Amino acid sequence: MPEPRFGRMIPAMVTPFNEKLELDLDRAQQLADRLVEGGSDALIISGTTGESPTVFYPQKMDLFRAVVAAVGGRVPVIANVGDNCTEDTIDFARDVQKLGVDGFMAVVPYYNKPPQEGIYRHFQAIAGAVELPIILYNIPGRCVVNMTAETTLRLAREFANVVAVKEASGDMDQVRAIVEGAPEGFSVYSGDDSATCDIMKLGGVGVISTIGNVAPARMKEIVDLCAQGRWDEAEAANERLMPLMKGLFETSNPILVKEALKLAGFPVGGVRLPLVDATPEQSERLAAIMREVGVL
Repeated sequence: MPEPRFGRMIPAMVTPFNEKLELDLDRAQQLADRLVEGGSDALIISGTTGESPTVFYPQKMDLFRAVVAAVGGRVPVIANVGDNCTEDTIDFARDVQKLGVDGFMAVVPYYNKPPQEGIYRHFQAIAGAVELPIILYNIPGRCVVNMTAETTLRLAREFANVVAVKEASGDMDQVRAIVEGAPEGFSVYSGDDSATCDIMKLGGVGVISTIGNVAPARMKEIVDLCAQGRWDEAEAANERLMPLMKGLFETSNPILVKEALKLAGFPVGGVRLPLVDATPEQSERLAAIMREVGVL
C-alpha cells in the first residue's frame, strides 16, 4: 500500500488532567512525546477519547499549542475541531489553523440529526473556509446519524482538502463502497481498533486508535503488517491484542484508557463529569487483561 499522508497508526490522544481536573499541559506534552516515541505516525488531539465534549474552546487552544510544541514537527498533529454547529466549527477552525497544526478532524454533527444534505453542506462550509486537510469522522453510535458512503464520496470528490474519513459505522459494505469509489489520495481509517484488520483488507489505510494510547508499538505492528500484505502475521498480532481492544470499552471511553495508563505507570488524571472514574472492580479486570496481553 502507498503511504498515506498522515500515516497508518494515529492515536486519538487522551487529555491529561490534574487532581482538580484542570488541564495538565506538562503531562499532555509528556504523553505526546511518549506516543511519538512509541511509533505513532500522527496524533489526534481533543477527539472523543480526548474528552472533547467537556474541554471547551479556550482549553482546546491551549492543548493544541502545547502538543504542537512538544511534537516539534516529528509527526503531524491533527486537531479535532468538529462541533454540531457549523458556524462555531468554522470560527474555531480558523483560529486553530494559526497554531501550527497539520490538519483537522471534524465529526458528523451530533444531536441535530441532520439529513444527508445537511451533513454535506456542513462539511462543504468547513472545507471552503479553511486550507488545512480535513479528516471526516463518521460515528453514528455517538452522533445518532450515519454519513452514507454517497455523502462521504461526494465530499471527497468535490473538495481537495477533504482527504480522509475515520469510519466507525461498523458497516463493512459502506466501508467497501467508500474505498472503491474514493478519488486517488483519499484515505479510509478504521475508527474501531478491533475492526482495523478487516477494514485494511478492504483497502483502508490504518486506524485512528484508542488502544494506541496504551500500546502504540503493538498497534503500529498490526497496521504495518496489514499494509505489507502479511495477513496471517497481522491477524495473529491482532488476536493477541484483541482482549484489550475489547476490554477498554467495558464502559464509556475514555474511562478505561485513562485507567490503563495509570496501571501502566503513566497516570494522566481522571475524567470529567458526566463521565466517572473506573471502579475498583473495573480496574482489577482491566489489569488482568493487560497482563494477559503482555502490556502490564
